[in-house]
Amino acid sequence: MTHQTVGHVAAVAGEGPLADCPQEALVPARGDGAGCPVDITLGVLGGRWTPLVLREFLRRGELTYSELSAALPALSDKVLSERLARLGAAGVVERHRTPGWPARVRYVLTPEGRELEPVVRGLWEWGAARRAAGPAS
Repeated sequence: MTHQTVGHVAAVAGEGPLADCPQEALVPARGDGAGCPVDITLGVLGGRWTPLVLREFLRRGELTYSELSAALPALSDKVLSERLARLGAAGVVERHRTPGWPARVRYVLTPEGRELEPVVRGLWEWGAARRAAGPAS
C-alpha cells in the first residue's frame, strides 16, 4: 500500500515545466562535455556573492572595483576579486583599463552577461514574494 500526502499531487513523468529536457542533458558533465543547462548556469552564478555582484552590474551598468565594494560592504576584497575573475573567465564581465596615472579600471557586462538579466530578475521576484509573505509558519 502506498501513501499519498493530503494536498500533494503526484508528479506524472513527462508533464513538468522542464519535461522537454532530454534525459541525457540532465546529468552534470564528467570531463569536458557540456552538461545540464542548469548546471552550466550555476557554474557561472555559483558562489554566495556572485548573483549579488551581477545584480549590481544589471542595476548600474559599468562599475569600478571601489563602487562594487561600497555596494556590497559585507563582501571581502578577496571574494570580490575572485568573483570578478570568475565572471570575467565566463565571459559575463569585461575589465577595461584606462591608461594614465592613476590607471582607472572599470568593469562592464558583456552582451552575454546582459542575457542573465531574466535569471537574476526571476531570483529577485521570487525573493520579493517570499519577503512580502512574511516569515514562514
